[in-house]
Amino acid sequence: MTFPTITLPSRALALARGVLSIPRIHFLTAPIMLFVAVFLIVMQGPGILQDYKISQNPLTIDGNIDGECQTRKAVVTSCEATLTYDYDGQRYEKNIDVMFVDMHSGDYETDLVISADQPELATISLALDKLWSRIFIFAAFTVAFTGLFLAPIFQAIRVLRARGQFARPARLTPVPVEITAMENKGRRLSATYADTLSERKTGRTAHTRFAQGEEPLIVGRTGGNAVALAVWHGDATLPVLLDSRLMRIDMTAKERADALAPLEAAMAPEDRQAPLVPEVAKAGPSLARRIGLALLIGLLVVAAYFGYWLWYVTSASSAFTAPAMDINAAMPESLNRWGCEQLKKRFGDDRAPYGCVAADYQSWK
Repeated sequence: MTFPTITLPSRALALARGVLSIPRIHFLTAPIMLFVAVFLIVMQGPGILQDYKISQNPLTIDGNIDGECQTRKAVVTSCEATLTYDYDGQRYEKNIDVMFVDMHSGDYETDLVISADQPELATISLALDKLWSRIFIFAAFTVAFTGLFLAPIFQAIRVLRARGQFARPARLTPVPVEITAMENKGRRLSATYADTLSERKTGRTAHTRFAQGEEPLIVGRTGGNAVALAVWHGDATLPVLLDSRLMRIDMTAKERADALAPLEAAMAPEDRQAPLVPEVAKAGPSLARRIGLALLIGLLVVAAYFGYWLWYVTSASSAFTAPAMDINAAMPESLNRWGCEQLKKRFGDDRAPYGCVAADYQSWK
């Protein structure tokens, strides 16, 4: 499908500064995704690492396994169990939580397995059998959230790089772009558009904010979205959405008038009668509300994380509660030391749990 276009002067032209924007939500998305990725690593990583250590020198022993497995979404199985066992004259108790993908139906049969090198590390044989499945799931989620963290950063770098190029004159190539979102923010119109209709069809998405009174140069519609004119500036990595008066291009008033004059004659009657700017979507929550909501979610996650750790070191019925032991071990040294002191006050007569053990893997550090 072709759309009417404009003819620009056959010379190098510069673009106005600030014609590409970085969505403010990116400044929230990146740190939140980073926090989720780190949180996932802290919560799941130690357990997988522990089972990997056990798998290097496993020892199956007799003991008590009290737990159950539940299958969610038909393929994701989560097993929770309390392991109680005796080894080398010492009594051990450990809680484990294992998640893996499996098509199995029915009950599981499993044994209690410890590390022959570090007997305080214990798991079930089922967890070792599914170890690589767990590693894959953990890696997939970690990579996904890390990608969501890096994507807005790469987009911001691309925008900043393109901005630096626009100040230098270059040949401009008009292209149609699809406007995928548009809303009024205060007195300024904000638009998101994608390069899906030009010959390049890079599929890249860009964001821009128009000055008060400005609007995009609409030339038609495709599907349910408006089509506007943009320009490629030399070898820039993103196209720039044009305004209806071409004020974003460094040209004379006569050159702008000459470029726009043939456009209305080339447009279909229904396009000329349609409003220049499509109906603007109703504005969503304000930026302040979005920031507040993001901060609230972050604070709730942090509060839950530290609250669980605080409950473990001060109130848990067992020092061998997982994954609380792993969380305590991952805490900064000062918090870990304080947590181990609280645990020692209540369980000092027993052997130390993971995260509080000395070099002999038995006594409290």
